Amino acid sequence: MLPELSSASPLAALLGAAVGLVLGLTGAGGGIFAVPALVFGLGWGVPQAGPVALLAVGASAAVGSAQGLRAGLVRYRAAMLMAGIGVCVAPLGTWMAQRLPERWLVGLFAIAMLIVAARMYRASRRTAGGAGKVPGNGASANCPPLPPCRLDPATGRLHWTWRVAGTLGTIGAVSGFASGLLGVGGGFVIVPALRRFTDITVHGVVATSLFVIALISAGTVANAWWHGMHPGAQGWMFVAGAIAGMLLGRALAPRLAASKLQQIFSMLMAAVALGMVVKALSA
Repeated sequence: MLPELSSASPLAALLGAAVGLVLGLTGAGGGIFAVPALVFGLGWGVPQAGPVALLAVGASAAVGSAQGLRAGLVRYRAAMLMAGIGVCVAPLGTWMAQRLPERWLVGLFAIAMLIVAARMYRASRRTAGGAGKVPGNGASANCPPLPPCRLDPATGRLHWTWRVAGTLGTIGAVSGFASGLLGVGGGFVIVPALRRFTDITVHGVVATSLFVIALISAGTVANAWWHGMHPGAQGWMFVAGAIAGMLLGRALAPRLAASKLQQIFSMLMAAVALGMVVKALSA
């Protein structure tokens, strides 16, 4: 159980705002910054930071996904499938997190951050170079064969098969396990997986990812709350900041070059990951 904190810190709100901003701009990456922000910025341990990070990420993702729902960008059937399986698997990750030494959790988190940073940087280079998907037709001339989960040109919706359901279900399971284990929203799994295995447009991927993150986070946080998690004053300030950052990020996203943002975020993420490695080795 988290210790109750008697006073709210403006630093908690600022750190939360930074997390929400990244999540709003990219649909991923914000959640994986949340735990390091609480660990390094507020001095919390990883097991205590995880549930509060998920609460902040889930609340801000819910606000961001509402915009996508209004615009019709969320693939809600796919999102419900991924989230439903993710919520069922997340308690397994939470159970494991409670039994692993903290230095192992820190090390696993650092590895996850480095993987995400590398993928985000490579994706940004491809986007800047002009390669990538053409919305609605599956792949460009320079891309690999068509992905297994494709949109029906006649309806604009996913063409559902057992293969499609299995692919999306697996994405949800991995995302849910990561949420429970590391206290992240799962966007760092969902976004690259949807880009790799579907031909959903970039905006649709981000909106769908935020919706899934909100649902999985809600289930995982409910489980943590049932077992005695209480954010305290600093935790609630962190959550409020994350929501404000999300609103700002969604407003700025159409006006900023996505490839440059991804490169900056990936380099920052790699730097934070190295700091986590140092913390794990010195623990």
